[in-house]
Amino acid sequence: MRLAEVFQRAVGGDRAVGFSAYDGSKAGPDDAGVRIEVRSPEALSYLASAPGELGLARAYVTGHLEIIGDVYGALRSLSEISLREVPWAERLSLLGTLGRERLRSRVEIPPQERRLHGLRHSKARDREAIAHHYDVSNTFYEWILGPSMAYTCAVYPTAESTLEQAQFAKHDLVARKLGLKPGMRLLDVGCGWGGMVMHAAREYGVKALGVTLSRNQAEWAQKAIVEAGLSDLAEVRYLDYRDVRETGFDAISSIGLTEHIGKAKLPAYFRHLYRKLKPGGRMLNHCITRPDNKQRARTGGFINRYVFPDGELVGPGHLVSLMHDTGFEVRHEENLREHYAMTLAAWCENLDKHWDEAVDEVGLGRARVWRLYLAASRLGFERNNIQLHQVLGVKLDGTKSHMPLRPDWLS
Repeated sequence: MRLAEVFQRAVGGDRAVGFSAYDGSKAGPDDAGVRIEVRSPEALSYLASAPGELGLARAYVTGHLEIIGDVYGALRSLSEISLREVPWAERLSLLGTLGRERLRSRVEIPPQERRLHGLRHSKARDREAIAHHYDVSNTFYEWILGPSMAYTCAVYPTAESTLEQAQFAKHDLVARKLGLKPGMRLLDVGCGWGGMVMHAAREYGVKALGVTLSRNQAEWAQKAIVEAGLSDLAEVRYLDYRDVRETGFDAISSIGLTEHIGKAKLPAYFRHLYRKLKPGGRMLNHCITRPDNKQRARTGGFINRYVFPDGELVGPGHLVSLMHDTGFEVRHEENLREHYAMTLAAWCENLDKHWDEAVDEVGLGRARVWRLYLAASRLGFERNNIQLHQVLGVKLDGTKSHMPLRPDWLS
């Protein structure tokens, strides 16, 4: 069996995918819209040393494996990218074929792969994890995210809405769920580049404080706040949310932070935010989740090693239960899974438009990480492997919720 056929059997795929290898072998249709090229023995060494998703990611990031055509289209056409799905007898046969190709016994782990040190979810290690992902280049993020600099799921009013319109709609939906009014105080934890903070100040006259563990984000956000003339209402600090001293907030938004907290730390996270609210105050938690809690969380795959070190997802029911047990009265919950797939499609398009500039800015290896990560995440939301949930809770004022009889943010 020649190399292209070995690779085809290892990763699967439908008739839309073709395979070729450095030995001149081919597999699949000649007119395939997407082609996987195995460019060197190192690509096979990565697959043999870390079979499945991680090995293929390492081969792609280093350039020893190439995807000719749309990366999202390639991933969508492949079956589950994992040798774990191959029966043992066939797996041994494949590895035997690879071994006969005189593979290098050891290949270098790409430098983009991050291993963190210290106590998991300590303040120092959390700061290191956030810096790995976010302190890359604000310019790079501007190319991908667009003018809003909103790095979370947008909310599309219609299928024809632009990314900017959808990100405005997302911030406004959060504001309306929180019942923001002029003079209120908002705490936005994990605030990113300050999009929600500035929206609350500009559109609702709210005094808003945002905190982030990314120094790059905090610097960019503070500059944007000054340029927008919002300094009297909005502020972003380079600060761990656990170190915020102020209390008595009317509302708290957490948009894309929970994924970084860690399952074991979630009870303390919700208790901390609960204490920061005044009675009658609302908290909106917006985060990526697993579709259920039946499968064990994976911590050694591509996303954890290259994109979100120490990231950990739980099911939506787990989050609702924790909020309820903390003392929040849960008043509303919704899944925005399809919206995140659309958001990621827009980010993929933005990256492709700025590909050459992005490579010059952050290097080819990191740009490849992002191209693979965005495409794989889009597919994950489309296939319901991951979801995006917003959960709204209120800290009761005695027995009063001060909530409307029916949701007033749906119109």
